[in-house]
Amino acid sequence: MEDLDRRLVGLLLADGRMSFTDLGRATGLSTSAVHQRVRRLEERGVITGYTATVSPEALSLPLTALISVTPFDPSAPDDVPERLRHIPEIEDCYSVAGDESYILKIRTSIPGALEDLLARIRTAANVSTRTTVVLSTPWEGRSSAAEAPAHD
Repeated sequence: MEDLDRRLVGLLLADGRMSFTDLGRATGLSTSAVHQRVRRLEERGVITGYTATVSPEALSLPLTALISVTPFDPSAPDDVPERLRHIPEIEDCYSVAGDESYILKIRTSIPGALEDLLARIRTAANVSTRTTVVLSTPWEGRSSAAEAPAHD
C-alpha cells in the first residue's frame, strides 16, 4: 500500500466520519482525488466498512470476557465459527495457535448472563471452554497498524 493510502486509512481509522475535503486538507490532495483513492481502497477490500464506536457500559454490557474454546472431538469438522455466529454477545472470534482452537471476546451484563452464555456456547459448538474475565480495559481498538511502516 502506498504511503498516501496508508495515511488516508490512518485518518479514517481515527475519524471514520472525516469528510473528503478534510482528508484532502490533511494529505494535500484535492477532494476528488481523495474520493477516488478512498473508493479504490474500498473496492480492494482495504476499507471494509465504517462503524460507530459505542460504550459497552452505555448499552448495559459492562462485563467483558475472553473465552477460549476447544472442540471435544478434534477430528470433527472445524465449523465452530459458523455454529456460534448467531450468538450476539460474541463480539470477536479469533482462530488461534496453541491448546485452544478459538478465542472469543464477549460482552454481557452480569456474571449470571455470562454463565448462561457459556452454556449456550458449549451446547451450540460442542466445545469445552476456559474463561478469563476482564477486570479493566486501559485501552482497546488500537488502529496503529495503519500507521506502521510498510513491509513490502
